[in-house]
Formats: sequence, structure tokens, C-alpha cells
Amino acid sequence: MAKSILVVEDNPDNMQLVSWILEDEGYDLACFESAEEGLAAMSTSRFDLVLMDISLPGIDGKEATVRIKSDPRFKEIPVIALTAHAVKGEHEAIIASGVDDLVTKPLDEELLIEKIGDYLL
Repeated sequence: MAKSILVVEDNPDNMQLVSWILEDEGYDLACFESAEEGLAAMSTSRFDLVLMDISLPGIDGKEATVRIKSDPRFKEIPVIALTAHAVKGEHEAIIASGVDDLVTKPLDEELLIEKIGDYLL
């Protein structure tokens, strides 16, 4: 059975790229453009991992991660942040939100696949 990944990404080009990469690897994906939609999906579906964009309209990825990790139903689900914010102070703030790992944009396909594999194998 394929592992299920929740992808929260508001940029259509980034969403398409992530979808292509992960579908080629055989993962089942549920893709949403906002944290609110992604959080709602977590209440009705089971996911093995979350890829969370940090810069989102409405609830940002850091706050969404805090909500995921504070919920006993979801706290063990790995969250990998996707961000273009490579600035040192922002990196620490993202990690402090509870993410398990971080991948910077532009995405390195091999690195993304490797990090996901580290959590799902």
C-alpha cells in the first residue's frame, strides 16, 4: 500500500513540481492550497507525512505545524517544511514550530525524496 502524503502549497508551480516528483515515487497525494484546507483534511483522512509550505495566506505553515504537533491524533506524523526562507533567524523559527525537517526552495528533487524516505521507511 502506498504511503499517503498531505501537501500544503499555495504556489501552483511548486505544487505541480512536488506532485510530479512524489507521484513518480509512488506516493498517494492530497494537495491543498491553504493550511486551513490541509488541517481540515487531516481530520477526515490518514496521512503518513505532511509537506508544509511556510509562507501561506491565512494560517502560515509554522502555525499549522504547531496545531498539528499539539494534537494528540497527529503529533507523531512527520512534518517537512518547504520554504524559500533560508535566512538563519527564520530557519530557527521554522524549526521551533515543531517541524521534523526542512527543505529549501528551489527544491532539490533528490534531497526531497531522500528526506521523505528517511521518515517513511
